[in-house]
Amino acid sequence: MVSLNPVQIFKAGAEEEKAETARLSSFVGAIAIGDLVKSTLGPKGMDKILQGGDHISVTNDGATILKAIGIDNPAAKVLVDISKVQDDEVGDGTTSVVVLACELLKEAEALVSQRIHPQTIITGWRKATDVARQALTDFARDHGNDPEKFRNDLMNIARTTLSSKILTQYKDYFSNMCVNAVLRLKGSGNLDAIQTIKKLGGGLSDSYLDEGFLLDKKIGVNQPKRIENCKILIANTPMDTDKIKVFGTKVKVDAVSKVAELEVAEREKMRDKVNKILKHGCNVFINRQLIYNYPEQLFADAGVMAIEHADFDGIERLGLVTGGEIVSTFDCPELVKMGHCDLMSEVMIGEDKLIKFSGVALGEACTIVLRGATKQILDEAERSIHDALCVLTQTVKETKTVFGGGSSEMLMADAVSSLATKTPGKEAVAMEAYSKALRNLPTTIADNGGFDSAQLVSELRALHSEGKNTMGINMELGEVADMEKMGITESFQVKRQVVMSASEAAEMILRVDDIVKAAPRPRQQDRCH
Repeated sequence: MVSLNPVQIFKAGAEEEKAETARLSSFVGAIAIGDLVKSTLGPKGMDKILQGGDHISVTNDGATILKAIGIDNPAAKVLVDISKVQDDEVGDGTTSVVVLACELLKEAEALVSQRIHPQTIITGWRKATDVARQALTDFARDHGNDPEKFRNDLMNIARTTLSSKILTQYKDYFSNMCVNAVLRLKGSGNLDAIQTIKKLGGGLSDSYLDEGFLLDKKIGVNQPKRIENCKILIANTPMDTDKIKVFGTKVKVDAVSKVAELEVAEREKMRDKVNKILKHGCNVFINRQLIYNYPEQLFADAGVMAIEHADFDGIERLGLVTGGEIVSTFDCPELVKMGHCDLMSEVMIGEDKLIKFSGVALGEACTIVLRGATKQILDEAERSIHDALCVLTQTVKETKTVFGGGSSEMLMADAVSSLATKTPGKEAVAMEAYSKALRNLPTTIADNGGFDSAQLVSELRALHSEGKNTMGINMELGEVADMEKMGITESFQVKRQVVMSASEAAEMILRVDDIVKAAPRPRQQDRCH
């Protein structure tokens, strides 16, 4: 006779949640994440303070907030991951994608409680996603062939992106700075050529765009402070006193003169190394590692500018913009590719000295210098600039644009509702839920501004049903307005990625009907005592 008792197949300590319990756990975790970042959405969104140990950051960037918090719920981790992907892929829309996925799951929870099967909901959502994407594509404008209109589009996109950031007060100034920096790239989209340097002091309005490349280092003692027609050797090599690198080794000598001989041998070895470097014909030597006093003196005697301890990101970017390669051995000068620039000089920013490279081989290279009163302001300003640069770079590659202020979401919601009225069966209910989730985005934006969202969204819905698809919410006055006339423009690529990623993430979470948590690894006994 077969026993009807449940069979334990998991290790002791493992946990399993099944069916409705698993689905409810997923919904609750994901919705909690959406509610956490919802208040940061839109130009009137609020900031969050993130504190870890002594480090404090103040931000309203969705990806930064979600990276900083520790999460145990598996469904919530899915939303954190899509936020990271959105940030890596297009740079902006990190909050929108999480809030849309959260709204979809709220609607799905209501549908599941009405006994509609998750697979039916997913089928309806897939059809709705296709229609929404097609409606967005048909509505997009493309001024890629008209340089003047396209630059205006880029300016509008930068303003729209920065309007929800800390830089909103100076958005025209920083938008112009970002557009100039991106247009210098000439369509290459290589953001490594744009460097951002943060310097405490002054105000945000003291920030500026500097042509060329800035290295946050000082020139060595007794060395030339200005060099023209620079031949730059970029290296990652030890230039300190050689050490015996065998752990526990001891050197025994029978006289003090032997110690002096060792020191002389070390100096001769270092002199040979410096001579090998000088044979390359360089007049600037930049090293990733330390340069001790003796080799620094030898370089100064030879009239070579030596710069030590350049951070790895710095020399990687320096190699890119000057056209040089990073080397670590110096036996074959003819095989080494050196960097070049017209002028190297020392400049002052605030109270700090930096090295400026002018006329670099990569002509599009430039540096954005950010000034601000506190480290937190500078960090948030850098995140804002990074988002704007990423969005502008994507727009240069995919030149289509759409309008913001909730107009695109209302347009897609209307297209999905129209399809739902023509679709028989329960899939139509899922499509209506998808449409409602899209409309909840402008609702949230209006709520965050302290406006009457029910009134505004109902007005928008009526106007869009009449074919006025450029109408959105004016967040300055709290009323419905024409986004085309206001210049509230967003990147088509960003908006499309938000819809696709949110739909896929919500679908993945909705499919879950079982959660199995592995047994925690047992702690081993400490055998040190």
